[in-house]
Amino acid sequence: MDKIAVTAGALYVIILLRAGGTFAVGWLAAAGARRSRFAGRISSEKFRRAERAIQRWGAPVVAASFLTVGFQTAANFLAGSMRMPLPRYLPALFVGGAAWALIYATAGLGMLEVLGRLFAEQTALGVSAVAALVLAVCGMVVYRRRRAVPSSGDTVADES
Repeated sequence: MDKIAVTAGALYVIILLRAGGTFAVGWLAAAGARRSRFAGRISSEKFRRAERAIQRWGAPVVAASFLTVGFQTAANFLAGSMRMPLPRYLPALFVGGAAWALIYATAGLGMLEVLGRLFAEQTALGVSAVAALVLAVCGMVVYRRRRAVPSSGDTVADES
């Protein structure tokens, strides 16, 4: 139990710094954009309406984003760039970050322990499991890349 508490504490500090930093980068990027040639585009009524909605209702999205894979950076950056007030953002960061740290501390340590036992007791099975996992990930990457490439019928050939 002590190992989980230390790991969760370390992960909590890491996620607070990473997510808070992403929020700050979003805030600074938006401040720069408001002073640039894009200022006209981001001052439209539609954009301001979206900004107000995120400022008001974005905290639950930020908190829930920590339970997803690949969305939390975008959610924190968007919260910063849309100037979500800190009194709304910080509680979402603290709650979501705590959930993330606890999940990764318990499940992560559990998976490492299972893999350690598997390799110690049945090395061939452990190597086979890791090889299967690597092949599955590679297959998924190849599949997604092939789906993302437009077929020859989708492109415009004549531009003259």
